[in-house]
Amino acid sequence: MSVEFIGYVSAREQTEILDLPGPAIDPAYIAATALVHEQGGFDRVLVAAHSTSPDSTLIAQYAASVTSTLGLLIAHRPGFTAPTLAARQFATLDHLSQGRVAIHIITGGNDRELEADGDHLSKVERYQRTSEYLKILRHEWAGGTPFDHDGEFYRLRGASSVVLPFQPNGIPVYFGGASEEAIRVAGELADGYALWGEPLANAAELVGKVQAAAQHHHRSLRFSVSFRPIIADTEEEAWERAASIQQQIEKRQAAVLPAQNGIALDHAGPSPTEQTLPTNEGSRRLQAIAAKSARHDDRLWTGVTKATGGRWNSTSLVGTADQVADSLLQYYRLGIETFLIRGFDPLTDAVRYGRDLIPRVRALVEQEDTLRRKSG
Repeated sequence: MSVEFIGYVSAREQTEILDLPGPAIDPAYIAATALVHEQGGFDRVLVAAHSTSPDSTLIAQYAASVTSTLGLLIAHRPGFTAPTLAARQFATLDHLSQGRVAIHIITGGNDRELEADGDHLSKVERYQRTSEYLKILRHEWAGGTPFDHDGEFYRLRGASSVVLPFQPNGIPVYFGGASEEAIRVAGELADGYALWGEPLANAAELVGKVQAAAQHHHRSLRFSVSFRPIIADTEEEAWERAASIQQQIEKRQAAVLPAQNGIALDHAGPSPTEQTLPTNEGSRRLQAIAAKSARHDDRLWTGVTKATGGRWNSTSLVGTADQVADSLLQYYRLGIETFLIRGFDPLTDAVRYGRDLIPRVRALVEQEDTLRRKSG
């Protein structure tokens, strides 16, 4: 199996411990971050989406314009753009970037946030809409004669597009969500399934559920897991940095939560209060994991998860580059081939991942695959 690394590009420098003053969009920062990831050996970068954030597709377009090989994973919420229009938009960018586009479908588990964009559907209805939306996307990307569609959420007459995906195998569709509704849609319509970083046993359980859903449709998916690696020259230094990061987050929360009225600016911003913890299944899983212990397996750490209420990708692997690489290999052995990694100090951490972590993991995976071939 080939291993893939996905980084992270945002409109400006902002994480749980960094919220620098300045405009909402910093083109120089976008360009620098994209180039650091391309030069560091990342395959793609995620561009996230939120009801208050700059448009993910346009940020991705700018990142594509300053790079030549870096892939783009564009977070996209079904329901706010007509699926036929979205299909043409992504296919257009796919051509402009010479086949570097993938999309990450986020149906959305936070009712309050979605209501900010005028979406008042229930969670079940949102996943029903997502399923219909993806079927229309794929139909238009397939080309052929104009088609009609009569569904619960969309009615089309003579839909077609003159622009199709750049690559013969189309635009990859990644999917997030740990609820039963999400798993059913992923199994039928996604190319890749993304889970947040969980202990090995929990991750194996979730991978098994999604594999079973995909097999029901005679399909197989690629799996991705997300972590916030904290790497240092020694294990002691790495754990000291982890403790410092948690302290900085808790200090910032104490200062900003009253002003934010319990609503995060985006998925990298300050956390809501305990009374407004997210209730989506992925967050509930992280909350339960963090409640059990701050450390799991060899070096999975949930300090930031606890501080943020499991609101987003917040679990870390802590240690030296060799130790974290060994931990990632354990997830590879579960059938997970993609690692989405981003740091708390975005540029500095991305440089270190490219220099110290990614080459080590690729070497370990190559050794693993060689041993499998010899033994099989």
